[in-house]
Parts: sequence; C-alpha cells; structure tokens
Amino acid sequence: MNNSAAASSTTRDFGVRDFYLGRQPILDGDNALYAYELLFRNSNEGGAQFNTGLSATAAVIAHAGQLGLDRAIGDAQAFLNVDADVLMSDIFLFLPREKVVLELVESFDATDLLLERMAQLKEHGFRFALNGVSAVTANVERLLPLIDFVKFDMRQVMQVSTAKVVARFRSENKKLMAEKVETRAEYERVRAFGFDYFQGYYFAKPAVISGRKLTPSQLAVMELMKLVTSDADNLEIERAVKRDVTLALNLLRLVNTPAIGLRHKIDSVSQALMVLGRRQLERWLQILLYADPQQRSHSASPLLMLATTRGKLLELLAKRLRPAQRNVADIAFTVGIMSLMDALFGLPMDEILEQIPVIDEVKDALVYRSGFFGELLKLAESIEQMDGDDLVVPTLKELAISSDELVEFEVTAFSWSDSVARYAV
Repeated sequence: MNNSAAASSTTRDFGVRDFYLGRQPILDGDNALYAYELLFRNSNEGGAQFNTGLSATAAVIAHAGQLGLDRAIGDAQAFLNVDADVLMSDIFLFLPREKVVLELVESFDATDLLLERMAQLKEHGFRFALNGVSAVTANVERLLPLIDFVKFDMRQVMQVSTAKVVARFRSENKKLMAEKVETRAEYERVRAFGFDYFQGYYFAKPAVISGRKLTPSQLAVMELMKLVTSDADNLEIERAVKRDVTLALNLLRLVNTPAIGLRHKIDSVSQALMVLGRRQLERWLQILLYADPQQRSHSASPLLMLATTRGKLLELLAKRLRPAQRNVADIAFTVGIMSLMDALFGLPMDEILEQIPVIDEVKDALVYRSGFFGELLKLAESIEQMDGDDLVVPTLKELAISSDELVEFEVTAFSWSDSVARYAV
C-alpha cells in the first residue's frame, strides 16, 4: 500500500468525526501571539484520550482540509505532533508549509531514512520542533541540525541537569520554548532563563495588583457601557462616544469588520446605534476593552483572542441548545467575553461586577461557574486546557452535542475571533 492509500485508510479507521480540537497559544517574549499548538482528542465512548500517530494526524488533516487550516490558526503558526509514520506519508500536501512546525518527541528514532525525509520536508519549507528533551543523547545529536525549536516542560526547566541542556541548545541558536507555563511567576522565571517562547495560560490568570487603575480608554469604554445598558437615550450615548475621538474611531472600525456581516458600511455612531441596537453595541464595547490602544503590540493580544473565541463559542452552543430563546445567545456571549476580565483588569471578578451590572445568571456563571451558562463556560475552559480531568466528553453527551458539531463550532469561533482581532488592533 502506498503512503497516500495508507493515509486515506487510517483516516477512515480513525473517523474525522470522532475527535475535538484544542488550540493552545504560544506567546513570544512580548506576550504577543506567535503560534498555536493544535491538539486533538478522541471523543469516543469510554473517555477522551490524546491521539498521536498517523491515524490521528491523517484524520485531523483531512478535517482541516475540509474546514481550512487558516480558519483554525489565522495568521499564527501551527505546531502539529507527528511520528515516524506521519513523516513518511504524503499528507503534508494538505498543509501550508510556511505556517506549520512539525513537533517530534525526544524518543523519535533518528534513522537514516527518517533524517533524509526530514531534510526533504525542510527543503520544502517545513520546520521541526523537538519536545521532551532531558539530555543531549546521540539520537538528539543526529536530529539537532534539522531542528529549529526545542520545547521543555516548565517543570523541567529549573532543574540543574536541564540547565546544561538548555545552554547547549542556546549555543546552537535553537529557539527555546517552555510549555505548561501556568502562572505569571513561572513565566518570569523561564523568561529570565533565556527562553524565547512560552506555552500555557499564565496570561489568562488574574494578577491582582493593589492600587491598579484602568487606563483612560478603558474607563471611557466602561462609562459608555453603563450608558448603553441603562435607560440613557441614544442621543446621550452618541454624545458620549463623540467626546472621545479615539473611542469613536475604534468603535466604527470594529463594527465594520466582516465578522458582523453587514452589507453596507457604518459611517457614524448614530448609524451604528440604529443598525446594531444596544445589545450588539454592548458586545463590541466589551471587545474594545481587550483592545486597549495603549497596550497594543505588533500582534493581537492573546487575551483578546481567547475572550472573543470563548464568547463566540458559548454563543453558538447556546443558540444550538436553546434556539427558541432569543436572548440566550447574547447572554452566553457576554459570559464568554467577560470571563477573562479579571485577568484583563487585574481585579477579582466580584469587584468587576460591582462596576458592570449584570443579571444574576451571568454573575453566577462568572463567579461560581454555576447554572446553564456556567456549565457552558466550564466546557469551553476544559476544551482550552486539554489537560487533567476531562469534562468535555461527558458534557457533550449530557448536552446531546456531537463532537462533529463541536469542531464546527470551534473552528467558526476561531475564524470569527481572528477576523475581529484584525480590526481591533
């Protein structure tokens, strides 16, 4: 059987409908988004498990070919786990080589045949990462000339034995990555250690700083949100927006994103109020909080990307589960987008909710992860982490949502978030 047939066969065996997708951000030293590692879990009965090897990768690439990999990663790079069987197949014909890094584990057996194949793929523009390195073995030495990135588990990084290994890779000008970085303290330690890239959700954890204040632009957005959710008339809201020229320009740019799906351009604040309505306007103001122009870098904020992805995913799930209730999707979006405001502002969530009035269902979801919207939020967070206790499969079963539907919702949310971020930064 040739390689193409093998890939096709294993794709059928695995079933492109039997997995769901995790997308873990990889940030650079400026905390800007650089890449995503795409992770895939089998969602069959009996529990979700990570899948590697030809069957999983072939199924994933087949599905990505249908949906478009760019919809899942946007402008970022993509790290994909592969093994020897995958490397020897021809499924790379379906991947954008300039955006894909192929990730190997340390135990990968560097035979002459595989090294030759890696060299061929590298000539075609693919890059390689080596993960789980604990020592510079003879096998690692053979791989080293073809490797661009070396990834270490955060729990290994501070060990004395690892320091020598890190120094060796740094002397070879390899890019160093730390994964499972879950706190800001861990991030600061590995950054001081000389690492270039960081994978984990440290950026989404609130760092409460005493006396921390909102920026002027964030305060302006917060005041406008209060007007929008109150009984203030449209003229008062319009005047408030026009008093802050930067806010007005940013708002108009954002509501004209293709993600909103309007046929005609919105040219004024009054038109935005008339066309969008207050509920939609509140949504875009929430997004603007994450796109503070005073904190912009060369790339989209990972917090903005994560918050907008959560918001859209929760909206799609709520619309699917309660189609007859008109407001449920908007409430779900609000829960998703607000769920990271403690990390954004560096304040406890209950203090934030004292400044932004919300209904009890939203408060219960944000503070206690309870109720219908709290369950959806826990599902989204579990999908993101792809680690530890898995809630996804039992929750999907309870909600009567197939993994195929979930993947469609995920990719739609990824694509929507990417479209919004292009206009928000």
